[in-house]
Amino acid sequence: METAREEGGQGSEDDAAREDARSVADVSVEVPTVDATLNKLCRRYNRRRRRAKKPKKKNPILDLQNLAILITVVVFVIVVIMWSLLWVFIFRRESNSGVYFAGMFRVANVEFIPEYRQADSSEFVSMANRVQHVITSVYRTSSVSRLYKQTVISDLSNNNQGGVLVHFWMIFVVPHLKTPAVCEECLSAILRDSVLMSLKNRSSVGFLQGLPVDIDSILVNVALRSDYTSTAVGSQCVDKLYAGVPDVSVPLNVFSSWGSLSCYIKLTSTPGSVVRLTVNSLSIDPSDCVYDSLTVYDALLPMRGMILYRFCESVSAPISLVSTSNVMLLSFRLTQGRKIFRGFFQALMDEQCINMIALPAGPGDAGVITSPFYPNLLPRQCSCSWMFQMPSGPLGVALRFQNYMLKLKDLQNCEHGWWKVNEIIYCGNYIDHSTVFRIPAQNPEVVFRCSSRSADQPFSATYSSYNTSQPCPESHFLCSTGLCVEKFKRCDGLDDCQDESDEIFCSKPPKICGGSSPLHPLYICNGEMDCSSGKDETNCTQETSCSGVSYQCGNGACILKKNAKCDGLPDCFDRSDEKDCACGNPTPLKRILDSASPQQRIVGGINAVEGEWPWQVSMHFSGQLYCGASVLSDEWLISAAHCFSKERLSDPRMWMAHLGMLNQGNAKHVAEIRRIVVHEFYNARNFDYDIALVQLKKAWPSSLEQYIQPICLPAASQSFTDGHRCWVTGWGYRSEQDKVLPTVLQKAEVSILSQSECKRSYSPVSPRMLCAGVLSGEQDACRGDSGGPLSCQAHAGSRWFLTGIVSWGSGCGRPNFPGVYTRVAKFIDWIQRHI
Repeated sequence: METAREEGGQGSEDDAAREDARSVADVSVEVPTVDATLNKLCRRYNRRRRRAKKPKKKNPILDLQNLAILITVVVFVIVVIMWSLLWVFIFRRESNSGVYFAGMFRVANVEFIPEYRQADSSEFVSMANRVQHVITSVYRTSSVSRLYKQTVISDLSNNNQGGVLVHFWMIFVVPHLKTPAVCEECLSAILRDSVLMSLKNRSSVGFLQGLPVDIDSILVNVALRSDYTSTAVGSQCVDKLYAGVPDVSVPLNVFSSWGSLSCYIKLTSTPGSVVRLTVNSLSIDPSDCVYDSLTVYDALLPMRGMILYRFCESVSAPISLVSTSNVMLLSFRLTQGRKIFRGFFQALMDEQCINMIALPAGPGDAGVITSPFYPNLLPRQCSCSWMFQMPSGPLGVALRFQNYMLKLKDLQNCEHGWWKVNEIIYCGNYIDHSTVFRIPAQNPEVVFRCSSRSADQPFSATYSSYNTSQPCPESHFLCSTGLCVEKFKRCDGLDDCQDESDEIFCSKPPKICGGSSPLHPLYICNGEMDCSSGKDETNCTQETSCSGVSYQCGNGACILKKNAKCDGLPDCFDRSDEKDCACGNPTPLKRILDSASPQQRIVGGINAVEGEWPWQVSMHFSGQLYCGASVLSDEWLISAAHCFSKERLSDPRMWMAHLGMLNQGNAKHVAEIRRIVVHEFYNARNFDYDIALVQLKKAWPSSLEQYIQPICLPAASQSFTDGHRCWVTGWGYRSEQDKVLPTVLQKAEVSILSQSECKRSYSPVSPRMLCAGVLSGEQDACRGDSGGPLSCQAHAGSRWFLTGIVSWGSGCGRPNFPGVYTRVAKFIDWIQRHI
């Protein structure tokens, strides 16, 4: 603008144009007052009147050019406005309010032809149009007709039950206020109710507007728009592979070396077969399937209800799984980095699992029965039957399972196998020890059916005959697990039965400190002076046979001392008992006696002080306190499995860990969660195997070690005595009736109870649980403390060990109902395998 002012006052036509420009500039800049603006406008008006009196020559070419330019600009503006209106009112509305569903059903009485596998074939188009017309007609005449937009047929596949299996997408445009009207249950009900069933026909096939449809095969699941666009016809992110010859391997290799990858592979096999996928190796970043994952579907669309298996971490040993029909979908979600999948798939002929077994009369194992497709993972649907034939006499069949057990079915569904044994129904469950299931019948029939929602672990059992009048030899004791153990092992302090049935309700062994009889193993080298002479605590570093009550050193040798780990004395020859002992040694910032008053109680608890329990963690879900946890290392926490067992609670992105905190809201370190590892045998019904590991996204800094510190893990042989000091800590409720959570970390001293006392209060107590509290009920954990630590030390000044994890109980602080905790010593190997 300074240049424009310098060029003013030259008197030609060009000068007048420049003067015009200068005057416009003046108007746009110099606006300090209204008077000044009016004066400038008047001067400009007078100058233009003088210039208008001068005759000007018109250039018609320039006028045409200007007109063309003007028309072009106007058209461009109109196009931009129209496109914006379309985006705002149509495309944007659809993207914001579009709800996508994936569905499938079986069309019966229709022969599948190979052309149906090709989406561009006329046969596929004809069949797809027919089905699409039927689905559209159903929803156009339903209560959601105004919200329905379209149906897209994705795939047609043959089904081992006969007919054609149809996979389809449905799209609805739904305002937020009407979202509940198009829930997947509602849409499934509309489709099912439209199938006309004949009273004469007892099968599940009816007619959907003339189309024969199996009503039991109808499934509709809500889906993501990204899944729809990724699997749509013509997508560059979908590959289709076919196995036409049984047992011939078709290689599968997926590599992602730089950018992220989100793709699908559709697998089909020859009619009458199933698809077996073998994963030889998978290299991904473990993240609970939030970032990297391989999800295998028992269908050709990514339907939640058809998930066969999910790989959320790397695989080094081969894993094989089998579909229920001849289709399978692989969904890869890989983030940046070097990610590799190697494997193959093949057609596996589906065969009937019916077995006739004749047992010999003599003792000993006679053979092995296995789950269908063993050693592959169990499919979602399968069945198998075994008919045993016994010789005459009082004989029955004994099935010895390696990691499985059968229990009578209750009102709940069987989640890991449905069994019928001579018309009696049992449910199967996975455990980490062997059991024996006895059938006191001469010719029993055993029927097994898969009942898991996804692929399950295989099982095997050795079978043999047994004498129904005397299941165990005379010199043996019959355990509740069905095992037979020698009678002299009863009440010896070792869990030989695997369920403590040989150790419960035993009288306390006498302390025979003199004479020729040896002292009971429970009293030898347990850290307590049980004999006045001290003989029970001598020679504790002496090597002995390895058992559940001896300490195992790093070199594999076992010593008599039970609690040798991190006690400050090197007991093992290789000094392994004093390694990794930077744990369980807090340094409170003020004297313990200054902790808060008894008025601040949670079921008998008092306020903790800063730095007193540096391993205590507060786990927040969606910003609210939900559970507790304990620090194991700078990267790992340990908590209870039931805190994360439900689907909405299993997403690590919804959790935050608050470490080094005394008062809620004043954590020294808040960390995001990378992944959650729930024990694979966790049982949500009885809280068995109630343990989980939590990995932090970022390690807490070492500069906070005064406030954050790991707690020591106990040895598998850890022994409890009356001298152990145990405390339960957390921010849970103070009582059952309390409505307000405390802000200050609470602590309460409790005592470890014997398993016999524990089982008197609660009958379903497994060896992986322990009870702690006081029988009067004055000290206990409560809601909000779940997953938190039960910290114990052998004596004052010694290190603290994570003896238990707050699990469950009857109410809070009720007399004769102590708290039940996960016994951490039973899970040391499992913990070490993961961290």
